[in-house]
Amino acid sequence: MKQGTGRTVITGGAGFIGTNVADRLLRAGRSVVVLDDLSRPGVRRNLRWLREQHPGRLTISEGDVRDRSTVRAALRVAERVFHFAAQVAVTTSVTDPRHDFAVNLAGTLNVLEELRRLDRPVPLLFTSTNKVYGGLEDVEVTDAAGRYEPSDPQLRRHGISERRPLDFCSPYGCSKGGADQYVLDYAKSYGLPTVVFRMSCIYGLHQQGNEDQGWVAHFAKQALANEPITLYGDGRQVRDVLFIDDLVEAMLLATGDIERFRGQAFNLGGGPDNAVSLLEVIEMVSAFTGAKPRLEFGDWRVGDQRWYVSDTRRFQQVSGWSTKVDVKAGLERLVGWLQGERHPLIAEVS
Repeated sequence: MKQGTGRTVITGGAGFIGTNVADRLLRAGRSVVVLDDLSRPGVRRNLRWLREQHPGRLTISEGDVRDRSTVRAALRVAERVFHFAAQVAVTTSVTDPRHDFAVNLAGTLNVLEELRRLDRPVPLLFTSTNKVYGGLEDVEVTDAAGRYEPSDPQLRRHGISERRPLDFCSPYGCSKGGADQYVLDYAKSYGLPTVVFRMSCIYGLHQQGNEDQGWVAHFAKQALANEPITLYGDGRQVRDVLFIDDLVEAMLLATGDIERFRGQAFNLGGGPDNAVSLLEVIEMVSAFTGAKPRLEFGDWRVGDQRWYVSDTRRFQQVSGWSTKVDVKAGLERLVGWLQGERHPLIAEVS
């Protein structure tokens, strides 16, 4: 992308992914606007870090995507938009589906409508979720050496592709899935240059994980604090984890040449090479922290997939992207960062 006079706007920009995207762009000399309501625990710490690292080119807009006038003001100078602002937990969506809807679906519509008002095409990347494919109850799985694997050899080899029918499950799946479809349709109906990433489990530096969302960092934080880890289900469920640096690279590729990607959804995760069970992640975290946390178990939660691995071949073919950071290397970096930031991270609640 040519250097423009506008700015990159990141909604939810003080969150985990937003902080890493903002840092990458600011280090490259770009100007960034972070729009965030600062309601999620730990994000103020992320914001302070960004300000310290990048004085001068970072603009903070404290506000809510549910407020259309706030969105309008932020997007006025946009040359590119990353829309990350969201209610992020399935459990919270079940407790308060109206709030989940208002943030995830109505908030996304506000962003789309304000982009439609502009007199220039502005690329938008929206982060959707693997939950749009539902609980995958029809995928037959077997216990293979203590972790779930699909019986179908093609699924084992490649993962879930974008050809999988949508099957929204949980209020969170419905709100993110609905937003996913709106973003794609605005490319068709209004010609907006939009792209959707249906993401698997992302982890890395600046992740303020908790029990409901950001489970990889949560496991590491619990181990460092000598606190128990609660597994919902049996811990054999498998996810393909993707280190944040690899995700940021994919996002910049997609928005940097939007005409190749516009109007399309791509499954993004670590793929089969980075597929691990929850129990395997705990074992690796224990090796890096030197502490083996006590495990507790709870009931399976709504929409929890026993196995989900992204088939990323389509994005790879279009972009040339590939993962660079494997699970062990990524976990080692995450644990090292958490150890350096340990006391503030564990103590901070706002």
